[in-house]
Amino acid sequence: MPKKSITSSKLAVPNGHFSQASITEAKGKLLFISGMTARKADGTIAGIGDVSIQTRQVLDNVKAAVEEAGGTLEDICRVDVYVRNIEHFDAIHKVRREYFPNEAPASTMVEVSKMVKPEYLIEISAIAVLY
Repeated sequence: MPKKSITSSKLAVPNGHFSQASITEAKGKLLFISGMTARKADGTIAGIGDVSIQTRQVLDNVKAAVEEAGGTLEDICRVDVYVRNIEHFDAIHKVRREYFPNEAPASTMVEVSKMVKPEYLIEISAIAVLY
């Protein structure tokens, strides 16, 4: 069973691009993707000062990790998002819609005061189930 979004009328409608919950059969392999930043393969940081560009790079990095393991972005059931400025919520979710056009993963987003490098505006870790 591929990932499916769960929506309850007893909960508020999400204010961003994420599911209240997601469900999948646990017959596959679990893939835990470490926090990805806007660091490109050559070690440089994409989009310094631009959260949309950084979000794209972060999600490209998540995509590369899940594909290397034999999956796709559709296999990602949960993401944890760490941001330097929660006011970037709408810009981040606009980009997320491009990467997760169908069933959005369950998600948590929190603002943090610091990251490994001061240039990082966003970091995302993920959990996928691969079939």
